[in-house]
Amino acid sequence: MLRQGRPRRHAGGLEPLDPRRKWITITVATVVLAPAWWLMLVGLIALGTEDSDVGGPTAVGALAFGLAVVPFVFIVLAFGSWHPSAPGAVVRAMSLFALVAIPVSAIAADAVTGLVAGAGAGGIAALRADLVHERKHRIVAVAVAAAYAFLLARTVPPAVIVSGPALPFTAIGMADHWSERQAARRG
Repeated sequence: MLRQGRPRRHAGGLEPLDPRRKWITITVATVVLAPAWWLMLVGLIALGTEDSDVGGPTAVGALAFGLAVVPFVFIVLAFGSWHPSAPGAVVRAMSLFALVAIPVSAIAADAVTGLVAGAGAGGIAALRADLVHERKHRIVAVAVAAAYAFLLARTVPPAVIVSGPALPFTAIGMADHWSERQAARRG
């Protein structure tokens, strides 16, 4: 059962986020990301085609609308996980999204890999990390998700277009779960 209200503060900071609340937050953020994801891909694909009937204002509009929804994804992650400085986390998440997605898309030569890496980088900043959650585990998980998207984009493109929105935040949640299990084993 989800506890009502914000987590209590104690000497070590906030009490750990309930795993159920974290996964609900990740699920809602993924649901918000999915239409933005598909709109951005439609816009990027239409802009990349040489057919003049496909591109143009419609492609730019789809891309712009998809990008306009992305901040709401990070708002869901930050406020849903009760991040102690949620507004700043959303701004950092948006910055990381752009700073990671653009170069990774250019290096990988596909937008899907860049979007997974960018959304994951932003998700790391937006989703509250408790004391046991290690940033390196989150970074590795997002890198693995981006590599998986890269492989899927080259082998089964329709699969990555459909499943891509689920990859970045699920990877972060799994990394947090891994960190929690490691901390439980140590102490």
